[in-house]
Amino acid sequence: MEVTLAKCAAVDLGVQWVGWAFASAMKTEQFFDLAGSGTFVLLAHLSRIWGGTRHLRQNVQTGLVTAWGLRLGTFLFLRIMKERQDRRFNNVRDSPGVFFVYWTLQAVWVFVTLMPTLILNTERKDKPLGPRDYAGWVIWGLGFATEAIADQQKWNFKNDADNTGKFIQHGLWAYSRHPNYLGEILQWSGLFLSASSVMRGSQYLSVVSPLFVWFLLRHVSGIPILEKQAMKKWGADPAFQSYIKNTPLLWPFPLF
Repeated sequence: MEVTLAKCAAVDLGVQWVGWAFASAMKTEQFFDLAGSGTFVLLAHLSRIWGGTRHLRQNVQTGLVTAWGLRLGTFLFLRIMKERQDRRFNNVRDSPGVFFVYWTLQAVWVFVTLMPTLILNTERKDKPLGPRDYAGWVIWGLGFATEAIADQQKWNFKNDADNTGKFIQHGLWAYSRHPNYLGEILQWSGLFLSASSVMRGSQYLSVVSPLFVWFLLRHVSGIPILEKQAMKKWGADPAFQSYIKNTPLLWPFPLF
């Protein structure tokens, strides 16, 4: 297992650093997200091949990661091709050193988030499918649908000329201000739950995967940036103030 994990880490870093070399030379971030999601898919399949067993649970897990990566990667690539740039990189793309840090951090994000799948795919001992597998797959499915629907709703909203200068507050966005991120967290939580069916000992520490995704989106690169931008743009709008007051930030339940 350790050898396979090391090989996956090396491939992960290699892909991101090659991506950085091209992106830095071209001074573009247009394939940053595509490279990230593509690496998830690549490592999921490589770990399954290198693991040498290909049990049903491993095949399903790898398929779910592939579905996530293909959908999100394609969506993000089409979005940046339409918008031409990502504001996260406004002060980064012209600085090779800082750009390198971003690409390296993406490698860390890929490896940490994918850890439960890598552990599962390198496990030679199989167990019958059980409640954790089915519950995990249901949670993943709920998250996948939530993220895909939320992304499509916002895409349609922004492409309607009548909505120029407005903020979205219908569909799933009426129940959470960031339903796409909620879906992302649910997907990786479900994948950990299923993979945990064959875990033992320190392998359970890979629960850091969904926790890392939650922390990153909730406190670092996702929600804080978007909330700040939204307040700057619509903060004085009474309708937006009402939306902020009455719509949960992430979890569509008062308890959270």
